[in-house]
Amino acid sequence: MSGGVTAAAGGAAAAGGATSGLTSGQRRRVLVLNGPNLGRLGKREPAVYGTATHADLADLCVKRGADLGLDVEVRQTEYEGELVTWIHQACDDQTPVVLNAGALTHYSYALLDAIKMRTAPLVEVHISNIAAREGFRHESVITPAATGIIAGFGFDSYVLALQAIASAS
Repeated sequence: MSGGVTAAAGGAAAAGGATSGLTSGQRRRVLVLNGPNLGRLGKREPAVYGTATHADLADLCVKRGADLGLDVEVRQTEYEGELVTWIHQACDDQTPVVLNAGALTHYSYALLDAIKMRTAPLVEVHISNIAAREGFRHESVITPAATGIIAGFGFDSYVLALQAIASAS
């Protein structure tokens, strides 16, 4: 079942097809993948996540990525299987990933297994500090397979992750 929302450089919608890790202009392609409920940013718990929307986040990532010489594509889905498929594609294409898996962070062993196959950097991000939230949010089952984790800096967590990927390229 597909429910993905996608934004790419220039505001163009992008298909989920396979491409190489480099774009035609030799800019490093990066996927920013967001899991369940992140499409509700701006409406979901504004005291925790703020009032900016997922569209605002996508615009920020695309613009800041371009400033770093990256071609950023932002996707969001409510479905675990779709997120796993996107990770598989990134592995096959050697594409770096910035990943906010949402609640899947805490229990998705399918996502962990997909991330273990990564062939490029994968930075786990969280808008809030998951260690300062409810107890069930303290553990991430995907962190051991990620290159690193950035949490608690709001949308800047994504910018910091993009900077880390740009410096690793």
